[in-house]
Amino acid sequence: MPDVKDRPVTEAHAIDANPKIDGEVRNDPVWLKIPAFSNLIQVRPNAGQPVSEKTDIRIAYTASTFYLSVVCFDAHPDQLVVSDARRDAKLDDTDAFLFILDTYHDFQNGFVFGTNSIGIEYDAQVDNEGQGNFNTNRQQGGIIGGFNLNWDGSWEVATQVGDYGWSAEFAIPLRTIRFNPGENQLWGFNAQRIIRKTNEVAYWASLPIEFDLKRLSLEGTLTNLNLKNPGNLKVIPYALGQVSKDFEQVPSNTKYDAEVGADVKYSVTPSLTLDLTYNTDFAQVEVDEQQINLDRFNLFFPEKRPFFLENAGLFSVGSPGEVDLFFSRRIGIGENGTQVPIIGGARLSGKVHNTSIGLLSMFTDRVDKAQIHPNNYSVVRINQQLASRSTIGGIFVNREGLDEISNDHNRTYAIDGKLGLGKKAQLSGFYAKTSTPGITSDDHAYKFHAQYQWNGLNLDAAYTEVANGFNPEVGFLQRTGFRKPEFLIFKRVRLKESSRILELRPHVSYRGFWNFQGFQETGRLHIDNHIEWKNRFEVHTAVNFTTEGVVQDFEISKGIIVQAGTYKHAEAQILFITNASKPVYLRTLSVVGGFFGGSRNAHTATVGLRIGDKFNSEFSLSHNDITVENGRFVTNIFRGRLTYSFTPSIFLQSLTQYNSVINQWSNNFRFSIIQQSNSGLFLVYNEARTPDNILNRSVILKYSRVIDVLK
Repeated sequence: MPDVKDRPVTEAHAIDANPKIDGEVRNDPVWLKIPAFSNLIQVRPNAGQPVSEKTDIRIAYTASTFYLSVVCFDAHPDQLVVSDARRDAKLDDTDAFLFILDTYHDFQNGFVFGTNSIGIEYDAQVDNEGQGNFNTNRQQGGIIGGFNLNWDGSWEVATQVGDYGWSAEFAIPLRTIRFNPGENQLWGFNAQRIIRKTNEVAYWASLPIEFDLKRLSLEGTLTNLNLKNPGNLKVIPYALGQVSKDFEQVPSNTKYDAEVGADVKYSVTPSLTLDLTYNTDFAQVEVDEQQINLDRFNLFFPEKRPFFLENAGLFSVGSPGEVDLFFSRRIGIGENGTQVPIIGGARLSGKVHNTSIGLLSMFTDRVDKAQIHPNNYSVVRINQQLASRSTIGGIFVNREGLDEISNDHNRTYAIDGKLGLGKKAQLSGFYAKTSTPGITSDDHAYKFHAQYQWNGLNLDAAYTEVANGFNPEVGFLQRTGFRKPEFLIFKRVRLKESSRILELRPHVSYRGFWNFQGFQETGRLHIDNHIEWKNRFEVHTAVNFTTEGVVQDFEISKGIIVQAGTYKHAEAQILFITNASKPVYLRTLSVVGGFFGGSRNAHTATVGLRIGDKFNSEFSLSHNDITVENGRFVTNIFRGRLTYSFTPSIFLQSLTQYNSVINQWSNNFRFSIIQQSNSGLFLVYNEARTPDNILNRSVILKYSRVIDVLK
């Protein structure tokens, strides 16, 4: 257990009468009886200084609900910044208040709740203090590692704006979170306030400049919690109707489909939850973002489907986005994005004392057109919490074919662990093997990772090995058959308070991949410095020294072949970022240099435009102009997002994309009326087309509802 002697402590107050959740805190008789606590400390721009505006926080609870109120005093409430009205909208660019509850008091896992002055709902799950992977080759962000923003709980928040500033009230049913019942329970707690006009970020339990709420080993303590099992049984049925047409089929008949299904959530204990699902559907989930593969390795697409997101961090073992031993997108999504019907399944997840437990079993149906057979996917995950930020655990992943085909299975076995070295350092790693019919050797993978973080300094070093026969069919491998050393040296340097520059972030990183014949397939030395001004303008300047070893010829673009050989190059990189809290903001990235014996000019520009808190848009264009020995080609990806929020729970969203490689436009429009826990009414329109022809089109109407049986 971390040393908590220098960490703040506050008390939760048991109450009999419920406060009225309307945002009015200062005159509510329930809140007036409870003493407030404050004393938030800045982490930026002036680290260690008190926050410039007073912030009063009060915490209470009943047998069924956890309550928190906050009064964010502000001398200029007319200057409050509101950037987005959608649920889970990014709060970094707005005046906001957030807090984290470490309900197991294990200094590793927690629930984040937050809002802004117009009362949006923001929630997330944190696992492993939010730590994911420091791999710098991430193709696309997603729900990987230790922070799960797409978890949506059932809770309520209301806000009020007045001449004093703004205030908020949170009401979180105890059945929404996981905790250990009992007398005099302790929870970890921290709170964060963002004052956007002065670009202040402040915390109740003060943090070094490189950390945020997710650093639970530096949390404060919430005392006086006397908790009982509130009981939890929810049924979430859905009904769906779909009209679709594939214009490439002959004849291109219009199809009409109807589906019904349901999820069930039952709390076996307050800390252990059973989820059941039948005829699972994800029609309301946003489509994947287009990517173009300019290499010879696998692209990573993140998980977005709600059922697989709750407690997703518990099942995460390996290196997220590079060597994932369990990757839930393998369930229900076949090769090339083929939709595979999920018949149903079950998940038991949570904690028993200091042991985290995850059990998952899912059944999928056959898809004759894609020659996909029915399968069962099962996962067993156990992780034991030890002292001093240390854990030891194991995972078993199994795919079992349900047709009468001999030896149709694949299994992955692994152990993993962490060893905390005080507050500042940690050792971690895993060792895994797979079992695949026909593969009898070289079926292992492992990684060792050492990390030091403190006082603005981040040191990372790791070694990963994946043998040629390692085959986790229910996992994700960016590439196979490699040995990989890597390191990172990263320093945050805060300048004087009188300077307009907030901080410098010089750093150097390296990663190299060698195959088992001793041939280097990839190398990248990255030397960079970030300059961030106090007005949130940033410039990142870098130089990269790259090595690409091509074992065999490959087609990088249609008719253009990169020949086997070793290619060593240098490239320059520059990134500009403007203040994203402004109505118009800009991000540009340019990379110019050598590429597979030729040259590459890569440019990405993103422009964001907001009108008030209702309309949000973002447009980006990624352009590559590449010349290699056998030819020249150009690629473009355009992406446009539009959102109009009628209220925080009623909004219209669109995602329009163009991929020049396949010369195809795609459109995804979603109208949502959210009720709770990602349920409600959803109207979805999808279309794919070339400049000349429509390829396919569908309209989906879905309604789901949470029925709280025990309420």
